[in-house]
Amino acid sequence: MIDTHCHLLKEYYHNLDDTFNELKKNNINAVIVNGCDKDSNNEVLEIVKKYDMAYGAIGFHPTELENIEDDDLKWLEDNLQKDKIVAIGEIGLDYHYENTNKEKQKYFFKKQLLLAQKYDKPVIIHSRDAILDTYNILSIIKVRGVLHCYSGSLEMAKKKKKICYFLGIGGIVTFKNAKNIIEVIKNIDSKYILLETDSPYLSPEPYRGQINTPVYLKYILEKISEIKNVDFKEMERITNLNARRLFDFK
Repeated sequence: MIDTHCHLLKEYYHNLDDTFNELKKNNINAVIVNGCDKDSNNEVLEIVKKYDMAYGAIGFHPTELENIEDDDLKWLEDNLQKDKIVAIGEIGLDYHYENTNKEKQKYFFKKQLLLAQKYDKPVIIHSRDAILDTYNILSIIKVRGVLHCYSGSLEMAKKKKKICYFLGIGGIVTFKNAKNIIEVIKNIDSKYILLETDSPYLSPEPYRGQINTPVYLKYILEKISEIKNVDFKEMERITNLNARRLFDFK
């Protein structure tokens, strides 16, 4: 299995050697560790050098822009082509909090999308309470990528499909109140589905509320297989192929 979105960082996991050893024992072939700010992006660069199964995405998250300037975009551009950096992420829009500087979010979102376009890198998109602005910007700046932790409507999922975006499906699909995302999975072609955990967040049932890990990816895959009425191993094959279609796992 391939976890296309996680945050395996020392802030959350006190012994990463143990964490990665556990992944190897549990049929996890690759993980994409996502950065969000200056510190985590630098840590991602170190992690991908140390662990064979680790690949990286670097970028500036919409809620982590307070101290981000245009010079930081130059740092991002300088590091995009480093070995095993397979995407720009986690980037996007987040209007959830009061007093959000929407214009600054949109400015840096667009700038990072343009870098993805320039270097032909996929993007990993965060969108919370900002789905329309996210869609409108992605419709104009044409790049490929994934809608991380997708929780939107079936209608919007179909629109995203038209602009070449995959849907990242995580632990939410196992929750009892997951009617919306279950409806999306039922009606979207499997070739648009990617597996993710968003570790350490959003642990699937039966571990909801505990710290998440890519080891729990199997519970997400089991639920998707059940919804699609597809054999577990076949859905594993499909989602692995999807990940390899989008990301460069050399």
